[in-house]
Amino acid sequence: MSQEKQRPPQGGFSPGFGPGGGNMMMQGAKVKNFKGTLRRLLTYLKPRRMKLIAVFFTAILSTIFLIAGPKLMGKVTTKLFEGVMMKLQGVPGAEIDFGYVGNIVLLLIGLYVISSLFSYVQQYIMSDVSQKIVYDLRTEVDEKLARLPLKYYDENPHGDTLSRVTNDIDLIGSTLQQSITQFITSIITIIGIIIMMLTISPTLTLISIAAMALSIFGLKPIMMRSQKHFANQQKSLGQLNGHIEEMYTGHHIIKAFGHEEKAKVQFNAVNDRLYDAGWRAQFISGVIMPMMSFASNLGYVLICIVGGIYVTKGFITVGDIQAFIQYSRQFSQPIAQTANIANIIQSTIAAAERVFELLDETEEVKETATVTRLPQVKGEVTFESVDFGYKDSALVIQGMNIDVKSGQTVAIVGPTGAGKTTLINLLMRFYEVNSGTIKIDGINITDMPREALRKTFGMVLQDTWLFNGTIKDNIGYGRLEATDDEIIEAAKAAYADHFIRTLPDGYDTVLNEDASNISQGQRQLLTIARAILVDPAIMILDEATSSVDTRTEVHIQQAMNAMMQGRTSFVIAHRLSTIKDADLILVMNQGTVIEQGTHSELLAQNGFYAELYNSQFGEEAPAV
Repeated sequence: MSQEKQRPPQGGFSPGFGPGGGNMMMQGAKVKNFKGTLRRLLTYLKPRRMKLIAVFFTAILSTIFLIAGPKLMGKVTTKLFEGVMMKLQGVPGAEIDFGYVGNIVLLLIGLYVISSLFSYVQQYIMSDVSQKIVYDLRTEVDEKLARLPLKYYDENPHGDTLSRVTNDIDLIGSTLQQSITQFITSIITIIGIIIMMLTISPTLTLISIAAMALSIFGLKPIMMRSQKHFANQQKSLGQLNGHIEEMYTGHHIIKAFGHEEKAKVQFNAVNDRLYDAGWRAQFISGVIMPMMSFASNLGYVLICIVGGIYVTKGFITVGDIQAFIQYSRQFSQPIAQTANIANIIQSTIAAAERVFELLDETEEVKETATVTRLPQVKGEVTFESVDFGYKDSALVIQGMNIDVKSGQTVAIVGPTGAGKTTLINLLMRFYEVNSGTIKIDGINITDMPREALRKTFGMVLQDTWLFNGTIKDNIGYGRLEATDDEIIEAAKAAYADHFIRTLPDGYDTVLNEDASNISQGQRQLLTIARAILVDPAIMILDEATSSVDTRTEVHIQQAMNAMMQGRTSFVIAHRLSTIKDADLILVMNQGTVIEQGTHSELLAQNGFYAELYNSQFGEEAPAV
């Protein structure tokens, strides 16, 4: 439909240079409710609790077999050291017990193989869990998008919505798949290593834990600061997607007005914000590993000093100190992983919050249908004292009263912004009225299921919409069960059959994403054929012939006139010559019907309609 200036402002960037870009600026955004979002995300894990329990136990078994390695290697080291020392001291019959060493090595190989198998099972189960959660989230979002009112799409950039459905959910999926298993493994590894270290030396264990505690204490404020930067990163990514989507869909307009440089400037501005947010988030999180390494190295030095003293005094064996050093090195790794996972969770919660914000958007007013199935539609339409505004504080339609009889052709005329398209949006319940009622055949449209209501209408819009698929599929979209013969008959009625058959693949010709491989006029013919195929009770036409040549317009007008016979039709007219024969003409201005009647009656009144008509045909002024 033609655009009305009362429509709410579009969020995001207008192609190339629009003022909407200013609305996208982020003012230090951060996660609004970290705990609440985390709890809500965890609810998606509850139905898979048994699989998570299996992941937990496989992680325990995998870790146990893994952390037993250094202790056994310490025994090997001790046995080798004792054998060598006895030989050096000249002890009679001294030798290295290679049989013992060989058995330990074989045992180690077996333990590592078993650990790897449990790790594989753990990853396999978690992959299944994470992908099903992502599947559920995408399904919820898809169903939510179908329930959102037109207002949402008017006010939110498509690219940002796309980013929530793709990038944000992908991030949640990858975090669930990788980070949860790492987190479980890390916690179990930390506990297991502490137990193993305590069996060797409580004093050395205390030194190692103190070093790690020092680093964790220093990491806490860093992790807190990184939250807002990860939130900014996800927001900026959504802005960038929205900008790119609008730039590509509007590239003809951008080039036509020579705004390539302005488009580049806006892209660079958004890209710079994404870079800044990403750089800050990664820089702050990047401090984690150096701090962990410093603490680990500090603990390593102290352990070597104290351990060396203990060995010389015979408190512990050489193999024990070697095993403890291995454990201390391993001890820092799971702690670093845990800290890194906590860092990843910051960005994941930011992404989850954006997804949940979409899921929490206000939906269309819930159905309160008392008429579950419409009777045979006659097409009588009445507006009774209808008030409507995109914002409660500013009404664009006030006190509208219309009475349309069955089978009438009603033309709606008026200057841009008069409310013509808004009237149609209300009739189809794309928006809900503030007050008053709209009735079809005496039934309030709020008492009808939206799907049943909208099936009573056929629409031919000035802005054509075709999808990537065959011409046959695009025409058949109006009635999916239609046969090939019915599709061809509809195309003939719309005078589209001839041009379709001149194409290399005829009705099987595949239209590209924006149907740019056929002309604008041909696209319009296909949408008319689609509407004819529906055979609706009520037709809505928005200057349906505006994109075809004069000769084709005559044929189309004849076809449309034949199609409108016996059914109620609403025609949004810009060229007043096309609606002379309408049964009723509604003249709108500033959201109100100021005149109504037939063409001759309105001319006789010598009012607003007569002024519009004379401006077109008397002075050849631009069409309204």
